[in-house]
Amino acid sequence: MTTTARPHPDHSELTAVQAALAAEHAAVYGYGVVGGRIGAGRRKEAQGAYDAHRARRDALRRTVRDLGGTPQAAAAAYALPFPVPDAAAAVRLAAELEDRVAAVYADLVRAAGGARRTEAAAALREAAVRAVRWRGSGVAFPGLVERAAAPAPPGAAGPDSDAL
Repeated sequence: MTTTARPHPDHSELTAVQAALAAEHAAVYGYGVVGGRIGAGRRKEAQGAYDAHRARRDALRRTVRDLGGTPQAAAAAYALPFPVPDAAAAVRLAAELEDRVAAVYADLVRAAGGARRTEAAAALREAAVRAVRWRGSGVAFPGLVERAAAPAPPGAAGPDSDAL
């Protein structure tokens, strides 16, 4: 009797899925902050985004397991990129969260193939649309904004940190 081993996924794909999972963990946390500060007029929008990120997070956990990995757990807390004392700052934070999530999904689009690539592209598009709704304007290439920015100063939060 012969057995066929389950094919091993490309390590870069699993790494990109784990990064997307980490970004979704951070987004769920961040939207908890947004929800606590956002004005009543945009609370439903914030709740919808929170629910969407929770659903993506849960799907990514399953994907990591399907790829033979162990889903990384959420951090207990995340450093916010700036103080969020009011509704205006909450709107800025929501746009920032979406930009960061879009960037990670752009990486997953590059690393994945087939259905995973299609799903990552859909997640990138959804994040870009939410960012435009929060900010009121868009960017030419969603998900690539951070790559055009100047390098972070030494000691700044990097992609592997618990910063949002």
